[in-house]
Amino acid sequence: MAFDLDELLSSGTGSYDFEWLLTFLKGMIKPLAATTVVLMAVILSYMQKLGLGGEMVYSIARAFLQLSVIGFVLQFIFSQDHAVWIILAYIFMVSVAGYTAGQRAKHVPRGKLVAGASILAGTAVTMFLLVILNVFPFTPRYIIPVAGMMVGNAMTVTGVAMKRLRDDIKVQMNLVETALALGATPRQATLQQVKRSLVIALSPVLDNAKTVGLISLPGAMTGLIMGGASPLEAIQLQIVVMNMLIGASTVSSIMSTYLCWPAFFTKAYQLETKVFSTD
Repeated sequence: MAFDLDELLSSGTGSYDFEWLLTFLKGMIKPLAATTVVLMAVILSYMQKLGLGGEMVYSIARAFLQLSVIGFVLQFIFSQDHAVWIILAYIFMVSVAGYTAGQRAKHVPRGKLVAGASILAGTAVTMFLLVILNVFPFTPRYIIPVAGMMVGNAMTVTGVAMKRLRDDIKVQMNLVETALALGATPRQATLQQVKRSLVIALSPVLDNAKTVGLISLPGAMTGLIMGGASPLEAIQLQIVVMNMLIGASTVSSIMSTYLCWPAFFTKAYQLETKVFSTD
């Protein structure tokens, strides 16, 4: 079953003359008006002396700029409709996500490389299955938004899993060293730490799946409903989205533990103390 988002959204982006640019500029009036709530937040920050007013203004200005640029880039990519643009966009997203997740786990050796490889593996496998099962057609309009959602979630869980694994081993170094002294392999000695880091990293994703639709309506579902799709059609797509997020996040987080834990040990199966000497 392939979702026809063109019919659901009826966005009319098949026309690539300058009319779409004028429509875009007109459409920015409402987003600009919505910055009123940010102004309210800035005023409250100033009144409470939080010192966050400047950061709020910078954040929203950066969001405006980034989203506007991405909008033009996607407009161009969608008009090309070539697989090479899908691959380039996907590699860019994975690269940024790997760097960001690696920054979160900055004390993990080669953290950025490990995070990038893990995110690539998890999202690529999930995307391949979705395309093979004909859930989504392999076109920029479908694959790029879907890949973005998967990469974003995989980035979060991967960064948390790597950081938590390193921190747990550091806290429980005596237990790990005792297990190693008794003949356990590095993997066996850190099995509980690995499990704990994965549970903590994946819990928000699973909790979100348990409460989806009860506490809040997810972005994909909300976007479709506001775009004119029926709630039933939006629900069908959201179910697919939740499934793929769980799949990609699980594969990526597990892969990250397998790739990063060898860096915590020497070739003689001893803890690499220099990895745990910094905070």
